[in-house]
Amino acid sequence: MTKPERNDVGDSGSECGRIGAPEAMRRAAAQLAGLLGREPDSVSAIKRTDDGWTASVEVVEIERVPDTSSVMASYRVDMDDQGELTGYDRAQRYARGRVDR
Repeated sequence: MTKPERNDVGDSGSECGRIGAPEAMRRAAAQLAGLLGREPDSVSAIKRTDDGWTASVEVVEIERVPDTSSVMASYRVDMDDQGELTGYDRAQRYARGRVDR
């Protein structure tokens, strides 16, 4: 009996080494958490770029009561095709209860 061929495919059906959007989201959140020492609240955006992925990750920077007055930050996280972090920066800070118009 022969072994089936190994098919190295990521979440999105891409070739070996390249990851799909769901895995990119998980890696962006995990790697940013490791750098900041805070767990991300959510990943609000993910976009494929020529070099890999860019994600927007929301983090609670200052917890307050009520939680709608907590200070949030949105970080841009850049990753290569394999999902390794290549850079990040804080794009903005805002009150959790703020509504965009």
